[in-house]
Amino acid sequence: MRAWIPFSLALLISSSHLGLAQQQAQAPTQQPTHPPAALTAPSSPASDASFAGPPTDHRIFLDVVVTDKSGNPQSGLLAPDFTILDDKQPENLVSFRAIDEGSATEPIQVIVLLDAVNTGVQTMSFERLELEKFLRQDGGHLALPTSLVFFTDISTEIQPVATRDGNGLADLLNSKETGQRIIGRSQGIYGAMDRFNLSLSTLEKLTSYEARQPGRKLLIWFSSGWPLLSGPGLEMTRKNQDWLFNTIVALSHDLREARVTLYSVDPLGTADAGSFRTFYYESFLKGVPSANKVVPGNLALQVLATQTGGKVLNSNNDLTKLIAGCLVDAKAYYTLSFTYPPADHPNEYHSVEVKIDKPGLIARTRTGYYAQPYKDKDAGR
Repeated sequence: MRAWIPFSLALLISSSHLGLAQQQAQAPTQQPTHPPAALTAPSSPASDASFAGPPTDHRIFLDVVVTDKSGNPQSGLLAPDFTILDDKQPENLVSFRAIDEGSATEPIQVIVLLDAVNTGVQTMSFERLELEKFLRQDGGHLALPTSLVFFTDISTEIQPVATRDGNGLADLLNSKETGQRIIGRSQGIYGAMDRFNLSLSTLEKLTSYEARQPGRKLLIWFSSGWPLLSGPGLEMTRKNQDWLFNTIVALSHDLREARVTLYSVDPLGTADAGSFRTFYYESFLKGVPSANKVVPGNLALQVLATQTGGKVLNSNNDLTKLIAGCLVDAKAYYTLSFTYPPADHPNEYHSVEVKIDKPGLIARTRTGYYAQPYKDKDAGR
């Protein structure tokens, strides 16, 4: 007997995302992309450069982390060391900025989300202990401004101000109850859909909030992930697929605009090592070009993390070490921009890759974006 995903799955789109998806479908030339403030006033050719180019309406901005094969971040690179490939075709660099640890050239913050919806009570208790250990180490002095988000079945509480006071955050953590998980595995496919919808709605709301905050954000989501809802026993209507595709387009746009890099940290650690779900998400990493190609697995936490240039960390019980592994990305990174070519149709998917002209170095950044046709007045630019 097949399990059909009902039309209620489409309700995972919030009103703000629906508005964006409709705007893109009806007026695809509207692409409200604006450069971060840090890129508008270059200071020195070595670390910060802008080049002549078309209007910023058609720019794509990328935060790029460059590492050696051991994962150590690399600083000191220059604009000529980078090549941007858009659908495997080289694009001209429009702007370039190098950010090193301690340079204080732009705001950057860490957001740690505790997911009580997709995590059991026992695992949540272990997760909170590990997080408290991280927050109180080094006398409670955090390297980066950090805030906490508490995600439960009942509500999502966002701490509005980031702080370097780890002891204060640890005290806040201890003052919050984990919250009883109402949506459980015993509810079957309908409970799984509820967790899927609620998780994506929370990510959308958090991204919308962070889009109003300046600078780059590293969002560490403690969870083994929400249900993938994908497999041979699940089928969808075309209307479901349209809604899912619009969600993917909207989240791709919003996460990039908010400069959110997402990290999936599995608190189950070695208890989850080698399990099917620790690698099944890899089946859905490829960018989705159209609605008839979409499945719910394309919106998995691990997939979104990879596509934003973040990391998927699992099979390790040392959660403090995993958090530190995420924060390494703030030590040195580069912000580049290029102008995307006019799309042939609305929501045209483009893959993105950044190559480094130095042996042994690897660049990690967003893996794609959705382009729109140019306005008529821009067509000749």
